[in-house]
Amino acid sequence: MSGSDSTPFLSQADDTDDGPAPGTPGLPGPMGNPKSEDPEVLDREGLQRITGLSSGRSALIVAVLCYINLLNYMDRFTVAGVLPDIEQFFAIGDGSSGLIQTVFISSYMVLAPVFGYLGDRYNRKYLMCGGIAFWSLVTLGSSFIPRERFWLLLLTRGLVGVGEASYSTIAPTLIADLFVADQRSRMLSVFYFAIPVGSGLGYIAGSKVKDVAGDWHWALRVTPGLGVLAVVLLFLVVREPPRGAVERHSDSPPLNPTSWWADLRALARNPSFILSSLGFTAVAFVTGSLALWAPAFLLRSRVVLGETPPCLPGDSCSSSDSLIFGLITCLTGVLGVGLGVEISHRLRRSNPRADPLVCAAGLLGSAPFLFLSLASARGSIVATYIFIFIGETLLSMNWAIVADILLYVVIPTRRSTAEAFQIVLSHLLGDAGSPYLIGSISDRLRRGWPPSFLSEFRALQFSLMLCAFVGALGGAAFLGTAIFIEGDRRRAQLHVQGLLQEAGPADDRIVVPQRGRSTRVPVSSVLI
Repeated sequence: MSGSDSTPFLSQADDTDDGPAPGTPGLPGPMGNPKSEDPEVLDREGLQRITGLSSGRSALIVAVLCYINLLNYMDRFTVAGVLPDIEQFFAIGDGSSGLIQTVFISSYMVLAPVFGYLGDRYNRKYLMCGGIAFWSLVTLGSSFIPRERFWLLLLTRGLVGVGEASYSTIAPTLIADLFVADQRSRMLSVFYFAIPVGSGLGYIAGSKVKDVAGDWHWALRVTPGLGVLAVVLLFLVVREPPRGAVERHSDSPPLNPTSWWADLRALARNPSFILSSLGFTAVAFVTGSLALWAPAFLLRSRVVLGETPPCLPGDSCSSSDSLIFGLITCLTGVLGVGLGVEISHRLRRSNPRADPLVCAAGLLGSAPFLFLSLASARGSIVATYIFIFIGETLLSMNWAIVADILLYVVIPTRRSTAEAFQIVLSHLLGDAGSPYLIGSISDRLRRGWPPSFLSEFRALQFSLMLCAFVGALGGAAFLGTAIFIEGDRRRAQLHVQGLLQEAGPADDRIVVPQRGRSTRVPVSSVLI
């Protein structure tokens, strides 16, 4: 053979005239397991032998990573918990307030591919230690900025993205290298519990520390001290497991990293990765908007209903809505993540496309409830909280599932890069711009109406309704993921097991050895 035919896409030691050897694990045949959607599942002793870590040590590593993930999101949303006070202190409007989150997310998004590249090639533990130490130092510094230096607050929030990028792109891949199959799914669910819980704690810590200290600046000084503890725990507890070893067969060769451009080409040709990332982008858009603006919207609703006095210059703004919203975020996050993982786990037994379908159901179901929460705010704050509770529960169902989808449709040596580019896409089109966009729309609407507390409320209400529409689009992307998920997962399994090698960009067929010669057949013929 010559040209493109000379590059094998699939190679096996033995074969018959009818195709791949029936005894090959993961391929059709009497000794194979055509129904299985997971690689060979190792028992506890098998995992310990491969990783060099006991089950207790692996669980302790996940606990440390979970603590740091919780701290990550706690710091991120502490600012949202004291946002009305920040607006008063710096004398800024909704557009500038939204820019605080946008600058942070933009920095985080730009740096994620850098740490994704490094995380696939260098020691992940030390990368995370350095990033978290830097993040803690910058966060502490941001609490000492004078009122005439708002630009400096924006700069420090941007630098905080360095630390978060170093962690968020790498930590899930460590969990993937410690566990497989259902064990991995459950450990990821524990890890992603920290997102809503940490977010809620950020609102709570921000509002309560401000109340106790009488100064919102102290709210930004809580997480840096906890960050120092995180670095110590990372250094002492976490050990680097071998990449992808728990998914390989014992006789499979180890996976070697490919070039960065080869990684990008492979990810671009992975429809499950692309579509699930687009669906997750919609989640990021909605959660980013609600995270920053929901407490302010609820406060304005109470002002319009006459339940609380307005926040005037020189006064301390009411923090009750930040506290309540934080508690709701914690509770709905725990319920939503746990519910999503459990439903998906049960449905997988009968439907291999369960993961993207559960994500789609969560997003499509949350959209009408989020719309109702906004529409009912003028009449009843209780009804608003009820609809927010239901909408956020449904929205939280996909956090752990999306991460699991990425890990089983992408091979181990590309997972940090895939995490990084999912972060770039979801933040670029999601929460990097959504807080600023919502704030800008609100400011534009207010300029066309007479100044009043009612116009402030209505402007933010109408701008937030965009979230329901974006959520429905995300649900459609997850439905598209369900079409491709089986084939992409099988390709990744075969690659990890050493049974599949990549071809050039235009090659969509495979080479199957048959009695001393090679026959080229479609990929779909072995992905049944």
